[in-house]
Amino acid sequence: MAEVEPHEGAQDLEKKIEETRQRFNNELLQDSTEKYDHRDVERLQTDDSLVEGYLTWRFYNVDDALKMIDESLHWRKEFSVNDINESTIPRWMFETGAVYLHGYDKEGNKLFWFKVKLHVKDAKTTIDKKKYVAFWLERYAKKEPGMPLTVVFDMTDSGLSNVDMDFVKYIINCFKVYYPKFLSKMIIVDMPWILNAAWKIVKSWLGPEAISKLRFASKSEVHTYIGPEYLPPHMGGTDPFKYSYPPLPDDDFQTPICDNGPIVSDDESKEGDMDVKDALESSFNSEVVVKPKKVNFVEQSLRSEDNDKGDTSARTKGARKPLTTFKGSLLDVSPAEELSFGSGETEKKSLIILNNVVKNQVAFKVRTTAPDKYRVKPSSSCCEPGASVDIVVSLHGGSQASPQDRFLIMAAEMENAGSQDLSQFWKEVPKNKVMEHRLRCHVLESVKPAIKLFKDSPMETGASEQQELNTALMRVTACSSRLEQKLNACLWLQKVLIVLVVVLVMLNLLCFYLLGTAQRPS
Repeated sequence: MAEVEPHEGAQDLEKKIEETRQRFNNELLQDSTEKYDHRDVERLQTDDSLVEGYLTWRFYNVDDALKMIDESLHWRKEFSVNDINESTIPRWMFETGAVYLHGYDKEGNKLFWFKVKLHVKDAKTTIDKKKYVAFWLERYAKKEPGMPLTVVFDMTDSGLSNVDMDFVKYIINCFKVYYPKFLSKMIIVDMPWILNAAWKIVKSWLGPEAISKLRFASKSEVHTYIGPEYLPPHMGGTDPFKYSYPPLPDDDFQTPICDNGPIVSDDESKEGDMDVKDALESSFNSEVVVKPKKVNFVEQSLRSEDNDKGDTSARTKGARKPLTTFKGSLLDVSPAEELSFGSGETEKKSLIILNNVVKNQVAFKVRTTAPDKYRVKPSSSCCEPGASVDIVVSLHGGSQASPQDRFLIMAAEMENAGSQDLSQFWKEVPKNKVMEHRLRCHVLESVKPAIKLFKDSPMETGASEQQELNTALMRVTACSSRLEQKLNACLWLQKVLIVLVVVLVMLNLLCFYLLGTAQRPS
């Protein structure tokens, strides 16, 4: 496989995408228009990120990417992936809890759980099981585009009867071919020694890219990758989550608290409950954490605040501006995928920009999985046709952003906006009319202390700051000296080891010589 340098691939990315599409049309699509689902073909022709995913996974080699595309689209047609939904999967599969999405690893990647002890090999149900896995992957791909998954094989109490090599190979192909760039890592937890031989076979199926993502961990070692809040008690975690069906598990998106705090009355709390329930029922990800709080949003006051341009300018000051945009059916959302926060005081604000792309008013509201940590202003309002709304998301108090935090933006078109009340509107709007877009949080590494040491010249710094600078430089010098000593010690040890190896080789040669002499007939 010809490998292209990453920067070269980035420079020629547009050309590579265009070349891939042209060759797909000329070499693959002309052979048989019935081989692929027309919806997948249309997406391949319009979605640059999809083609880019295949190219980057195959190191920008167009030949290899085309093979991958052909196999992937053929599989999607064979399994009717575009038409898979909850009603097409046998109910008993959901009830077993053998496969589900829940929680996040320490890097913020969603966890895809496989409870191996609940799997029993049965040729009659193999196709349904494969479609069941496809259901979860497709569901996640639509709601978290571009975000990888961490696969967790929980092998607690499993044995040979639970190992289905054909099914395991299928799961590997899902990440190796059908969903490129989806795999963050694959963690095998508490694997019985009797299954070592089976997993050696599995490793032979994995390509070099996937093998580098494979992790074997005991119940104690899995804490390296996943925090205790998302680990079950039998792995030493504190997660109270217990899978049950129905409904499907989902993220617990709640209404964020505005700057003045939530306003809840006896009557309004019921409305807040209904709004949260609607959001949870219409969401498409996977996690149940805690019961939603009784919080409602104060639409009218927030709308008046948002209309005040002077107030908007003050609110957005110091907020991190988005650089990417998601093109939605009702709203364009910037940023496209993630909000960035740092640890410094000036890095605790991030900006969401919504642009109305339809002819009517669009109502929107923002939900988050961490309502106590973030303040969102406005959290609910309307956007006029052709206009934009700036939403400031700020960390509250001493809270720190986490890669596990998520935001859900919900939007719906208001055809008769004149006399409609937002609370009533959200109760009555059909779920299929609501656009949803999710954002994850990205935590920036702070480099402020290192910059601060050198940003001022010695003439401008005070005596105390100059002393701090001198102390820091002395520490760096001392550290450098210690590293040099250790390096010299390592070189000396390396020389000793080389001498020992040479001596051992000579001793072996001498032994062979003496044995040969002793066995030689006199």
